[in-house]
Amino acid sequence: MLLGSLPELAAAKCLTQNTAVCELLTDRLTSLYRALPQSIDPLDIETVEGINWGLDSYSVKEDASAFPGKRALISFLSWFDYCDQLIKEAHRVSDFRGPRGQTAVSHTLVVVIQVQVIIQSEIGILTATSLLHRIVRQVTSEALLEEIVFFLLGEQREPETLSTIQSFPLRHRLIEHCNHISDEISIMTLRLFEHLLQKPNEHILYNLILRNLEERNYTEYKPPCPEDKDVVEDLEEDPIFTDISPDSTLSKEWMSASPPITPDHQRTDGKTEVHKIVNSFLCLVPDEAKSSYQVEGTGYDTYLRDAHRQFRDYCAICLRWDWPGTAKPIEKCNLEAPFFEGHFLKVLFDRMGRILDQPYDVNLQVTSVLSKLSLFPHPHTHEFLLDPYVNLAPGCRSLFSVIVRVSSFSGGWRSHGENSADPRLHP
Repeated sequence: MLLGSLPELAAAKCLTQNTAVCELLTDRLTSLYRALPQSIDPLDIETVEGINWGLDSYSVKEDASAFPGKRALISFLSWFDYCDQLIKEAHRVSDFRGPRGQTAVSHTLVVVIQVQVIIQSEIGILTATSLLHRIVRQVTSEALLEEIVFFLLGEQREPETLSTIQSFPLRHRLIEHCNHISDEISIMTLRLFEHLLQKPNEHILYNLILRNLEERNYTEYKPPCPEDKDVVEDLEEDPIFTDISPDSTLSKEWMSASPPITPDHQRTDGKTEVHKIVNSFLCLVPDEAKSSYQVEGTGYDTYLRDAHRQFRDYCAICLRWDWPGTAKPIEKCNLEAPFFEGHFLKVLFDRMGRILDQPYDVNLQVTSVLSKLSLFPHPHTHEFLLDPYVNLAPGCRSLFSVIVRVSSFSGGWRSHGENSADPRLHP
């Protein structure tokens, strides 16, 4: 660690190019991974503690919470943490690449973990995905995070088509696992994507979402219809919206913090009519499905305060990415190009469409991922995911349109006893 962080350029080059340190890091991390049991409880992988680089004083006999493979797991995670910190602290030219042009960590991911994710049994897939999830949560080095992102998602930035979604096999398989026959694998893979979206790397959102929304060809540009105004006025008078007043302090703060969007969705005073969008979503959800229905003293003001805080955090992360404050002008968009929302959103929308027929834990994780996507302050994600008044091109679906379709069967919420009584069914 000390040698790698020396400020002299010659020392950095000597360490990484003229010694076997890269191969040693690679071989040790790979051997520690291979020493892990074929199956480890995902909860154990998530909650295990005791990671350290010091002398190995761990004793299974003294550990009342020991599980099979705990020592091997701690050893692997400790060495991964050491590699992560070494790359983070090292001289900028000390990328610790071996002869294959990969860091120790990415080589292990490619050689060992990718095989398990793609061709292993369900138990192997679950264990490998759980470890990937832990690695994504744990990584702090920007350089290593970028390598992990490229390993998981590829480097492609051009719009997806149905014929190209399999061009990067691991990305395709991971997204497919969000819709796996095993609910456990689906939930764990969705959690992996949820934590990926919280990492400070612009390529993650661009690769999964933005590259497919760039031309705004999900819209069919039309002037606003008079009927839309009547619907908005009806919503404002509905008693279901008493928790959120457009004149409340929170609504004003939210509207002032929202990024500028196209004039079609602004009031004459220039403020975004966010309360109308929120109210439109509230109209679709039966009372029994709201957390505020079961817990006294909670309402959507509380929910929005938390969402507002998270939104500010995401804005701070995204500042350096130089995103536009307004959507791409419609006259500069190629609206004639065929629209495909991308593999990731397709799977999420498909799962949302089955929200009445799948386990609650799956629903919670799907909506959690979609809520993370909705927090990104990019005008195209806001328009496509959240704007109920956008005119969709024929054959397109947005998050709002999927929820509308599901809510048309809202009687199902009441007929599914375990769902309607669950106070957490809220996102």
